Amino acid sequence: MSNDVHPVDEVLPAPRLLALGLQHVLVMYAGAVAVPLIIGRALKLPPEDVAFLISADLFACGLVTLVQCLGFPGVGIRLPVMMGVTFASVGPMLSMAASPDIGLLGIYGSVIAAGLFGIVVAPFVSRLLPLFPPVVTGTIILIIGISLMRVGINWAGGGLPTLTKVVDGVPGSFPNPAYGQLQGLGISLFVLLFILALIKWGSGFLANVAVLLGIIAGAVLASILGVMHFDKVAAASWGALVIPFRFGMPQFHLVPVITMCIVMIVVMIESLGMFLALGEITGKAVDREALSRGLRADGLGTLLGGIFNTFPYTSFSQNVGLVSVTAVRSRWVTVTGGCILLVLGLLPKLAALVEAVPLVVLGGAGLVMFGMVAATGARILASVDFRNNRYNLFIVAISISFGLIPLVAPGFFRNLPHDLHPLLESGILLCAVVSVLLNAFFNGLSGGAAAEADAASAAASAQHV
Repeated sequence: MSNDVHPVDEVLPAPRLLALGLQHVLVMYAGAVAVPLIIGRALKLPPEDVAFLISADLFACGLVTLVQCLGFPGVGIRLPVMMGVTFASVGPMLSMAASPDIGLLGIYGSVIAAGLFGIVVAPFVSRLLPLFPPVVTGTIILIIGISLMRVGINWAGGGLPTLTKVVDGVPGSFPNPAYGQLQGLGISLFVLLFILALIKWGSGFLANVAVLLGIIAGAVLASILGVMHFDKVAAASWGALVIPFRFGMPQFHLVPVITMCIVMIVVMIESLGMFLALGEITGKAVDREALSRGLRADGLGTLLGGIFNTFPYTSFSQNVGLVSVTAVRSRWVTVTGGCILLVLGLLPKLAALVEAVPLVVLGGAGLVMFGMVAATGARILASVDFRNNRYNLFIVAISISFGLIPLVAPGFFRNLPHDLHPLLESGILLCAVVSVLLNAFFNGLSGGAAAEADAASAAASAQHV
């Protein structure tokens, strides 16, 4: 037998591990902190609580990355993977956040339930691949991006266009005077142009972290203009533990749990494609047992996310792309990246600094991040055969139409049972259900081998930016 170590298992010198691990962290950082910012501000949490969500997210990112890369009996694919909160869960969670009966504790209950569900169904998910060919996954990712664009646009505008105020005991909506201010729009435009300049004229690593550098440049400009304030940063401690169940015990509601479990299936299908693509990149054979271990780590990571006050986790595809670009295949690089994230999660002052970044700065970056999610869906759909299979056009058209209902007509389902609203008010979930059903109706189901090939192909186009 050969004693040669596979490049995936090679332990590189410590200085190189640290540099390459930090590079992975920087590439994913902007995307990693976006979800806690979105959810925390949608829930109107105090700044210190939003900062805690950021710390909890970074800590859980590191913890789940270690589980996935180091591997434990039955859990972890042991490939160079960086784990982060998936954008696929944002739409449903925003709907839950808008419901006073659910709120943050209801979100955590649904996340924990989805994590347990993911652990149980991990061995069977590969059998669901025929339900999710590129015409389905591309459509779902496209509607995710479109849904998130609303968040990015409102960030660029400086918040929500209207504010809810109680006058004489009656709540009402009033225009937000801070929305659309010229100074804020100028800062958002500056961030957007800065990112585009780096993408155009930067190269290699510089282009890969363009979004993060754009946010930093925007924060510097906002500080100079007196828009960004550091009072909360100065008051934050340098170190603190991430406490499980900090906001209280999770609450479990049937429809949000079902919603998040369906989202979990979509996330795991995407992860499965990532693992297949990563196996090709690293030259490491990925069999069905390895896929089950990787997907089980997604479920365990989501369970840990709910326990540690954060959200569902999946592999970040930009880091998979970084493995391909750098040709460094060692999983110990991402293990190092996971350790860096763990340390960052224990630094409240850093989280407070991120929380202090004005919305208008994040808006310029959000237009790029969320727009790229939509563009990724379009790129996956570009590989779909529309010329010889006219049914695919109907699948995409009708699925997107259903997915846009909650965005363009929020009261469309108001006369249906209240308990169904978290399900019906998620455009992403409506799009997913309709696209799966229409594809099965029009195209039937492909074989397992063809489905795996399609999943790997779609994963090569995926991007979490």
